[in-house]
Amino acid sequence: MSKFVRAAQTSQSLSLVAMEEASRLGVREADIEHLLLALVLNDQKAGRALRGLGVDIEAARQAVAEQHDTHLASLGIDAEFPAPGRIVFHETDGYQWRKRASDLLARSAGMGRDGDAGAVLRELLIEPSGLIVEILERLDVTPQHVQAELDRLDAAPASGGVREEVGRGRVSGSTETFVPAPIADVWEFLTDVSRVPDWDVSVGSIDHVERGGAPGSVWEGRAPHERPDGRRLKLKPQYRRRVIELVEADAPDRVTWRSSYPDVAHRGPTQTTFVLAPTTGGTQITITTSWARSRGWRRVVGVPLRPIVKFIVWLSLFQTGGAVSRAFR
Repeated sequence: MSKFVRAAQTSQSLSLVAMEEASRLGVREADIEHLLLALVLNDQKAGRALRGLGVDIEAARQAVAEQHDTHLASLGIDAEFPAPGRIVFHETDGYQWRKRASDLLARSAGMGRDGDAGAVLRELLIEPSGLIVEILERLDVTPQHVQAELDRLDAAPASGGVREEVGRGRVSGSTETFVPAPIADVWEFLTDVSRVPDWDVSVGSIDHVERGGAPGSVWEGRAPHERPDGRRLKLKPQYRRRVIELVEADAPDRVTWRSSYPDVAHRGPTQTTFVLAPTTGGTQITITTSWARSRGWRRVVGVPLRPIVKFIVWLSLFQTGGAVSRAFR
C-alpha cells in the first residue's frame, strides 16, 4: 500500500470515529482529544499500543472529561454540561476539525512520516498545548511509555490493513477492526439476524426475524428507504428486496452471511465472513467480503475500472467494521 493511500485511509477512519465521539457530547468541532479517543479504538499499531498500556475507551473518555473540568475550573468557570449521549454523527451534520487537529493530521503524513495511526499518535505526544500528555498522565501513562510501545510494535512484523484482490471469478477484500467488547458479546451480535441492518448499510429491515437462526436459515429483507439523517433514498425497484442467509456460525469465532438481490439477474450474491479473536480491551475481527465478477462485456468494460472496484471493496469493509464497533460504543 502506498503512503498516500495509507494516509488517506487512516485520516478517513480516524476522522469518522473522532467525530462520532464528539457527537456524543453534542459538539460539532472535533479536537485533538477526540482524535486520541479515535486512536484508542484504532485497529492499527497505535490502538494496540494504547490498549496494551491499559488505556481503554471508557477510561480515556473519563480522563478527557476530567481534564476539561480541570481546565474550566482553572479559568474560574463552574458549569455543568449534559451527560454524554449516544452517537448521533450519522443523523446530524455540520461537523469539522479544529485547525490544530487538522494541521496535526497533515503533519503526520508529511515528509519523513509514515502517514499511519502511529504517526498521528507520535504527533499528539509532542503537540504544543500538552493537552494529550496531561490526559495520558491521568491514565498513569507517560509519553515515554507510548513511544516505547510504538517502537516495539514497529519492530514486529506488519499486520492488518485492507487487502483487496480482483482475481479470476471473484472480487474480494479483507480488513481488521477492533471492537471494544468481549468476544461473546460480539459473537451474539453478529449471529443475530435482527442486527444485520446495524452493520450492513444496504439492509434496512428484515422480515420475520423470529424465524430460524441456524446456519442455512434464509430471510427476506428490504433496502433502507432513508438515510440515518432522514433524507430519502432513491432506489430502483429491483434493488429494494434482499435475500439474507446465515451460511455458517461456528462458535465462538466465525460467522458468515450471504446476501443477494433476487430481482437483479446479472448480480451475484455478496458473502461476508467475520473471524473473531479476543485481544486486549476487546475483540479483533477480520472481515472478508467477496462477490462474483461480472461476465461477458461487463467484465471487459470493468478492467479499466479496477481501481474503482478496489475503492468500493475498501469502502464496504470500512463501513461494516465501523458499524460493528459503533454498536458497542
